[in-house]
Amino acid sequence: MRGPLFYAKILLFGEYGIIKDSKGLAIPYNSYQGALKSSENPTETASNSNNNLLKFHNYLVNLDQDLVSFRLTEFKSDIDAGMYFDSSIPQGYGVGSSGALVAAIYDKYADNKITVLENLTRDKLLNLKEIFSLMESFFHGKSSGLDPLNSYLSIPILINSKDNLEATGIPSQKEGKGAVFLLDSEIIGETEPMVNIFMNKMKNEGFRKMINEDFAKYTDACIDDFLTGNVKSLFGNVKHLSKVVLDNFKPMIPIPFQKVWQKGIESNDYYLKLCGSGGGGYILGFTKDYDKTKAILKDFKLELVYRF
Repeated sequence: MRGPLFYAKILLFGEYGIIKDSKGLAIPYNSYQGALKSSENPTETASNSNNNLLKFHNYLVNLDQDLVSFRLTEFKSDIDAGMYFDSSIPQGYGVGSSGALVAAIYDKYADNKITVLENLTRDKLLNLKEIFSLMESFFHGKSSGLDPLNSYLSIPILINSKDNLEATGIPSQKEGKGAVFLLDSEIIGETEPMVNIFMNKMKNEGFRKMINEDFAKYTDACIDDFLTGNVKSLFGNVKHLSKVVLDNFKPMIPIPFQKVWQKGIESNDYYLKLCGSGGGGYILGFTKDYDKTKAILKDFKLELVYRF
């Protein structure tokens, strides 16, 4: 048995803001993927995954909802036969490892599933997001459902607000010097503690004002610039966003990278932002000259995501 592939995702813009109903833009990241497989002689990793699938199955059995019905008996018998999720997506890195798993389970075991082949109305997207939110809450305590949605549909998703999503296109990549890249912090991040820090900060009126004004303004501007291909304006707005995040999201930026972050803003060689909830995993970077940035950040692992 070998199931279809489900890809990692990158939330280019909107981390934390989407919790508070500002815009976001998520794109599939095909360098990493996962699929359901079966093995009669499982490795230790496969056995651990199989055990996790059993826990997930038990969670779905006890989930009180009427949005979707799953063939849970079939799911359980496949687990008993050694099914596991074979994934290259790094966990705790902000690129949607649990989202890909959720998408794979929905795809294989949901009755009357919504597919990418039909007309994806706003209502269908919201319905899928709600289903995925319930499913992925098993992993994170509270989930928006966006990671599995992106992985399942494998198309860019524009989040206008909690209740307004649309599939979107992004400009095709150019063979230019500029790039979006991932910087590997080589630290495992955990979503739940970071979200808890954010929620506590939101109790502060000054922090709320910053989110509703500066953070949302620059995030929305970055998304508009990216989708329209306005690269010059994009870099100006990414710089502003990078500074807002450095000033206000320090706990989410691993300490060894705070100086690297500041150096990018001061030199204008590159700008960094959070990728997912932060606290470790990947940091997202934007640069007008990727080769120069690679030389500057030669002590770190970089991965290319998109070319300008």
